[in-house]
Amino acid sequence: MRNISAVLLVSSLLIVSPAVVHAHGGEGHSQRSISFNDVIKKATAKIQSLVESGKLGKSWADVQYDSATTKGDEWVVTYKNDKESDPAKRTLYIFFGLDGAYIATNFAGK
Repeated sequence: MRNISAVLLVSSLLIVSPAVVHAHGGEGHSQRSISFNDVIKKATAKIQSLVESGKLGKSWADVQYDSATTKGDEWVVTYKNDKESDPAKRTLYIFFGLDGAYIATNFAGK
């Protein structure tokens, strides 16, 4: 009898749990956007990390941001480095979600 009660309890919890979760709603519905200043701080920290790891040259260490804009559901922060010898690599793009989550870094801007 004890086993039957346990099985019924677990079964009822499994049936009710999805309904409770669905009724509560997802966290994504109230997503807050990171501020302009915070995204600049995050992007600057990301550049420092990339320089320290050797993925970017040392000439990027002191470069200031050029622009930061929201594009769709993400922030795009650009940096320009005139000291970079390869013209195709003089503009760096760093992408963050509106919530501040890091997405990617590249020279293509896409």
